[in-house]
Amino acid sequence: MKNIRTIFLLWILMAIGCGLPARAQIASILGMWKTVDDKTGEVRALVDIYQDVDGLYYGKIEKMFRYTDAVCDKCEGDDKGRPLQGLIIIRGMKAYKDILKDGYVLDPETGKQYHAIIRFNPKTGKLQLRGSLDRSGLLGRNQYWIR
Repeated sequence: MKNIRTIFLLWILMAIGCGLPARAQIASILGMWKTVDDKTGEVRALVDIYQDVDGLYYGKIEKMFRYTDAVCDKCEGDDKGRPLQGLIIIRGMKAYKDILKDGYVLDPETGKQYHAIIRFNPKTGKLQLRGSLDRSGLLGRNQYWIR
């Protein structure tokens, strides 16, 4: 009986230990990020990525570097006409191992929502945000944000 308990305890400790690097990776995604336009290289806004009380992850524009009074005139629903500063552009992301996915990113310029996948690259220190038409991420493009 002692052997079974010992094996079970070791199995639990291994399961917890295997989850720690993934949690650390998700923690690297959270916080303030400067968005960089993938076409011009211009820093556009400061976005805070956070976990809400519902356990999902969101991203909110905290500061616009240009066009501070701009509104989302092409957005639909509740976001239509709302100021970009304060707008939640990343919604409903779930943590899977070392990435956030199964949520959406809003492109305020077009008002369109895309499936999103977010990952942190520890070598470059940059955040990769992939917006795509499909859930798998095949039909889309990347943006790289900096701290």
